[in-house]
Amino acid sequence: MQESSASKGEKTPWTRPRRWLCFWILSLVMVTLIMFYNSSSNVSWPWKFWTTRSQSSQSYNIMTMSTMSTTVHSFSPDPTSEYFVAYPHRYGFVLDELHRCRQESPFLVLMIPVAPHNREARDVIRNTWGKETTVLGRVVSHYFLLGLSKEEDGTETIKEQVLQESQTHHDILQSDFLDSYNNLTIKTMVMFEWLSSHCPNTSYAMKIDSDIFLNIRNLVDMLLKAPRHLYMTGIVARGAAVLRDHNSKWYLPVSAFPESSYPPYALGLGYVFSLDLPQKILEASAHVKAVYIEDVYVGLCMRHLGISLTDPPHGNLFRAYMPNEASNCYWTSVITTLLQNSNQLSDAWGTYQTQAQSGC
Repeated sequence: MQESSASKGEKTPWTRPRRWLCFWILSLVMVTLIMFYNSSSNVSWPWKFWTTRSQSSQSYNIMTMSTMSTTVHSFSPDPTSEYFVAYPHRYGFVLDELHRCRQESPFLVLMIPVAPHNREARDVIRNTWGKETTVLGRVVSHYFLLGLSKEEDGTETIKEQVLQESQTHHDILQSDFLDSYNNLTIKTMVMFEWLSSHCPNTSYAMKIDSDIFLNIRNLVDMLLKAPRHLYMTGIVARGAAVLRDHNSKWYLPVSAFPESSYPPYALGLGYVFSLDLPQKILEASAHVKAVYIEDVYVGLCMRHLGISLTDPPHGNLFRAYMPNEASNCYWTSVITTLLQNSNQLSDAWGTYQTQAQSGC
């Protein structure tokens, strides 16, 4: 029987096109799979980053902020990313007081976060409670903590003013992060870093906002009777609800923080802590992803450490607001009171001194 040309392996007119078609289809499938693999790897990177970071308290992200921002936004369009901040990260100091705290060995250090341009607030504090350097026989120091101004326009006016202010008063600490509301957590953690490395002989520190009246005498008197270790107090919020209203200044979505309430935390307007806590909080930060609400984040780190916050010995020592009907001895009876702005501090300080002199 005569064999057909096909059975002999000879090519029909359609054999070659079919082979080329199969080849191109196979190539297209392979390219698609490669692109999908790469895309999947990049999307999962931020989660791998935080998982890896959680495995070691010694590991720090040493990427620059610009690099991190580019990486996260390019590869992971995560809608929750705006509620977290770049910490841990190796931030440095543009202006520093390297040896002052060690040399003075203060009993108490007051750390005051303030914007670079707010020279007026710093001067008011220097002329009121910031000028009290010895209280009840104990040395008290203060420092203003700044980030970098976003208002720099090339003239470096603010930069030059802050530098001159630092050379005059020696109470400026300026770090190289952008000073903004959403970076208050970074500012707070940088504060803990500085205290941990610069103040080995200090017993207590206080983080206090610039628009707060502070009665340092009552504060030192309280601390002389307070625990020396694992101690943090102030206005302690317990069972505070997580705000889910998009219009709230403190909004956090469920995707960023799934719990319905926060663990106990001290309100950021003014809280006091023993100097063994900063290093422990820094170690905890390697395991707790940093949210932009700074006082809540400190509370999350405290929960991770299993350390409870302490309520003040009296409920009215730390006040968020001055009551409508305050006694004639109000300013001598409290430790802190939130003012409407720092301009009110001079008036409140004058009233406080009058009350103190009258025997309140």
